Amino acid sequence: MRFDENADLDTSTIDDLRGGGGGGGGVGGRVALGGGGLGIVGLILFFVLSSLGGGGGSSGGFALPGGLSALPAGRSADNTQIAESCRTGADANSNLDCEVTAVVNSLDGYWSDAFARSGQTYTAPRTNFFSGQVSTGGCGSATSDVGPFYCPGDSEVYIDLTFFQELEQRFGAQGGPFARAYVIAHEYGHHIQNLLGTNRQVRSGDSGPTSGSVRLELQADCYAGVWGNHATTTPTASGRPLITDVTDADVAAALDTAARIGDDYIQSNLGGGRVDRSQFTHGSSAQREKWFTTGYRTGDPARCDTFSTNNLG
Repeated sequence: MRFDENADLDTSTIDDLRGGGGGGGGVGGRVALGGGGLGIVGLILFFVLSSLGGGGGSSGGFALPGGLSALPAGRSADNTQIAESCRTGADANSNLDCEVTAVVNSLDGYWSDAFARSGQTYTAPRTNFFSGQVSTGGCGSATSDVGPFYCPGDSEVYIDLTFFQELEQRFGAQGGPFARAYVIAHEYGHHIQNLLGTNRQVRSGDSGPTSGSVRLELQADCYAGVWGNHATTTPTASGRPLITDVTDADVAAALDTAARIGDDYIQSNLGGGRVDRSQFTHGSSAQREKWFTTGYRTGDPARCDTFSTNNLG
């Protein structure tokens, strides 16, 4: 995946909390995602704790190891560096901060058009870059162990960008820009669910192979695929598509990532080694691949209705 080197980037929806404004204080914390699901790394911790007799919190949050001390509520962003560094698609082709910014611009461009075509108003989420730990505006506090997540309480996306290294080094994923874009697009899928009210169909703590939690995650995968289908044709604020090409190898890398963050893969390879379908919250590797592919091949959000089908794959 490459970006148009002459297209302009818009950093106005990015908040860079890595300069110390994203939190501080105690180690650990609790983030109540309320429909966003546990982050990918958080899934590993969940399975490990479950095998030891632990588990998630009753309020829908996830208690991370290392204590439950809350992080400070105040947050402040310093966007000076990212605004100066991320100006064009050329920057996105060489700088991870700018790459994610470009993907966010493309996602906002697609979903704004999609909502307008259906007579609805799209409100873009803010995307927060943090390092180590963060205090959200509506879901409590979290550390990087939770992985990328969406908070429906403040309609914002949170990501520690070192997570992408974790995907390649710990999960063995192929990586690459489109695989990374899939992760961001998945979190955007949760934002779409929040705008449409879909996430409110799911009970906190719901789990199992056909649970509402799994259906929510698979739908977010499908929405990510839908965006991928339109990525090279969706204009952004500059009036031209930011993304110039998506290759078969890019799609294969995204599917590889989807496979490595399936519940069964994580339980087998990074958890206790035993697959427990009753604890599924995100779907199996095959399901995640299937629903991303459904979105990517059809380009139609209406084909992502995982809640009305008995065949999740």
